[in-house]
Amino acid sequence: EVLMAFKIKDFLEEYLDEMLFNEIESVRIKNQILTLKIKSPLLKNDFQMRKSFYIKKISEAVEGVTLSDLKII
Repeated sequence: EVLMAFKIKDFLEEYLDEMLFNEIESVRIKNQILTLKIKSPLLKNDFQMRKSFYIKKISEAVEGVTLSDLKII
């Protein structure tokens, strides 16, 4: 799970611009649930509104990752 979290973090670093990526404090995955700790209220809102998009995008882009949910804290 730690390796998967690093892979997801690497993907997000490539996918988001540097300023947005720096707003992500932590990336955790447990039981196919991805938890992102985000500082910026705007980025939190974006991830919450486009939750299914991000679940699908990350699952497709990161080999070996299958997500069932995304939690934003």
